[in-house]
Amino acid sequence: MDAKCSQLLPSVCTVLADPGNPVADDTCLEKLLDWFKALTSAGPSLLVLRENPCLIELILAVLNQGEPDPILLSFILRLTGIFAASESSFQHLQQQEVVFGAFGEAGPLGSPLWEDMTIRSGWVQGAYAMLQHYSAFQFLCNSGALDVIFTLQGDPSLFIAAGANRLLARLLIFSVESEPSRLLSSKDCDWPACARMMVARVEEALTSRSSSRIKHSLKLLMTLFEHSQDAWTKILWSHLAETVEALLMEESVHAGPWLVDLFLSMARSPAFSSHECSLWKLVALALKNISLAQVGPLAHGLLKLEACPQALQAQSLAVLLQPMDGILLATSHHAASPNASSPEPLLFSTSLLCQTMAHLKEIQESACLAVEFPHKPLICSVVTILQFCAGQAVSSSSLGATLGPLLIGSFRVQRAALSLLEALSRWAASVHDEERLQVFDILLMYLQSPDSSPVILKKALQGTLKWLRSALQPSVSLADLQQHQKFLRDTLQVLRKHLCSPSWEVRDSSLEFLSLAMKHLRGLDWFWQELLSSEVPRLLEDLLGDPESYVRASAVRTWGRFSLMVNSGPEAPVFKSNENSKELCVGGVRLLEILSSDAEGFPRRAAIGVFLDWLKEGHPEASASPTEFVSRALQAVDGDLDWEVKMAALDLVGVFIGQTFGRLGLGESSTSAGSSLANLADVLRLFGQMKMLGFLFTALQDCDRPVAVKACEVLLALKSAICKHRSKSSLSGDASGLKEVPTESSPSLSSLPAGEAAEKDCQDPERLCQILEFVDLEGLRRTLDVSSDHLERSPQSLLQDLLAAAGNAEENRVDCY
Repeated sequence: MDAKCSQLLPSVCTVLADPGNPVADDTCLEKLLDWFKALTSAGPSLLVLRENPCLIELILAVLNQGEPDPILLSFILRLTGIFAASESSFQHLQQQEVVFGAFGEAGPLGSPLWEDMTIRSGWVQGAYAMLQHYSAFQFLCNSGALDVIFTLQGDPSLFIAAGANRLLARLLIFSVESEPSRLLSSKDCDWPACARMMVARVEEALTSRSSSRIKHSLKLLMTLFEHSQDAWTKILWSHLAETVEALLMEESVHAGPWLVDLFLSMARSPAFSSHECSLWKLVALALKNISLAQVGPLAHGLLKLEACPQALQAQSLAVLLQPMDGILLATSHHAASPNASSPEPLLFSTSLLCQTMAHLKEIQESACLAVEFPHKPLICSVVTILQFCAGQAVSSSSLGATLGPLLIGSFRVQRAALSLLEALSRWAASVHDEERLQVFDILLMYLQSPDSSPVILKKALQGTLKWLRSALQPSVSLADLQQHQKFLRDTLQVLRKHLCSPSWEVRDSSLEFLSLAMKHLRGLDWFWQELLSSEVPRLLEDLLGDPESYVRASAVRTWGRFSLMVNSGPEAPVFKSNENSKELCVGGVRLLEILSSDAEGFPRRAAIGVFLDWLKEGHPEASASPTEFVSRALQAVDGDLDWEVKMAALDLVGVFIGQTFGRLGLGESSTSAGSSLANLADVLRLFGQMKMLGFLFTALQDCDRPVAVKACEVLLALKSAICKHRSKSSLSGDASGLKEVPTESSPSLSSLPAGEAAEKDCQDPERLCQILEFVDLEGLRRTLDVSSDHLERSPQSLLQDLLAAAGNAEENRVDCY
């Protein structure tokens, strides 16, 4: 602890101990606890207590108050736990009767104060923090705290109940590990006394008929197995496995959700990974006996677990597919047969369907499955669900008739089904033509439907893109490509209407789809032919002036991608019969206008982002004259108050500098502006003429710290490039057009150029080199990395704030009327 904090701490303790100064802001107390945690982690906590006796005086003063502020008492309990976590400090606090006064019967747990939830929470957190050594374990066991903690398992506050479970789990671990020389076995007599008592209470609760007690014990076991994977946990499990199995054999498993959580936590533990472990037998029983509404998370978790036996994964997949199989059965003619087994009514629950489809979607995104996945019937099932939701399903069975009123227009089911259908596109190459056409038809139905909400429409567009991308797979046949091409043509016709929709969300989602389609389908020539032959490019240009700023921003990004893909790159499409393609892609002037004059930040951010992409990827407007291209962009950005626009502009400058030095270093002989530069001096003179360096130095002093950081990074990169090229030139005997820079009167951070001085300095290559070489940019970067409020967040500032708040409280009492 520094000297200033040591001077302030006694006054702060006096203020906190004064009942006349109630704590108005408990966040200050939380910060104080964080500070003390850092202090005790950095050095001996006993030294802190001895050098600052005011801390123990504060703790005792609050504990001895008749009716202390609950927030303050909770703070004191947690503070005591932090210091008592060290055994030497624990002994010191015990001598002062602090530990007994905080966590023993003389403390709040034996008084009416215990009714306050804040105090119970502080007690649990303090005891948990203290339980780091055997002395604290003995104290809690001998003080009667175990009964209190078991009672807190059922606390109305879930936060306190969870804390009590963590505390009990740690106590059991301490108890078992307290006598490591003793041979642990499944016999009760071989366990330490405290462990025997705790295990007996758990077992007794599991055999009771009380659902709450069963829940608490299962949560305790789950917490224990999460925090310890030692060998003795397997012995404990073998002792309790039969009792847990009895819960699963009940006619109606009431503890389903907690058993699911327990089995998942155990299945993820290395201690139970052996396939011969009795855990897996109970997991199989759980998959069979726990209701579908509750067992889904267990089946889902097992499918994602590599250590799970393959037979169990197959059983888990069958469990997840039951609702989807029920959909197909309910819509088939066989469901009407008296001999056919009818699906459970629960299978038609929209909540269960949504949960199941969410699990199946996540499984699709996993790298691989150990069991074969029945993707074809699943695709048919999802399509059927979407048909029911749209009121288009046809079924002659009575079961199918019950699905209509349940699913029609269900937003949640539609969203979940479209998400799953999108994920199932990974199987697109292996499905038959009929199944693929069913998918295309249902997606078009949702794209065309006037009843589709903007969210559902966006989901349908995302699924459309994923299924279109399957055309890029090398195994796709000519017939499949023709199906994709027709699907794209139909989609573009629908998209033309959506781009004129009165809903800005619909216009925005349509633009996002177009942008992603151009990015992911860039290698399909027929995609570009279909796109250019449609009215979409003209509508796209019109949307640059949309009244909604979000839509304008999306239009700018999409237009930038469209122009880039049509005009440049190794995969630029070959156009057969579109004479206006070049005219459609002239957008630089329009984007400059948006960048310099749009009143909203989103379109301006999008515009500068497009310029950055064009420079990186070689758009003709950028590659023809990079210097002019970047200069115009910086001129348009000059004075912009949006920090994200400035950040992107700095990225643009960084890329331009890298490309320019790359051309200089390679010595390429092209007609571009950068490659005609003879030496380093010409490069720096060009940067000065572009007013680019003035822009960097101005950004370096920007009020937005991220902008200043980015400018510093660009200048550091420039400095590195200059040193690198000057070094190379010196080795070849060429001074690179620069004289040696004098070292006297070297500039400092306080003398960074600005305004007219910056422009003048940046025109002189030698002066510019002097600035970059001798200004401490590395130190400035470290300074900028420090949070701007680091002083306000310091412990000294915190202590001063607490004293100031107490002083203001006194003034307020005097000044009240």
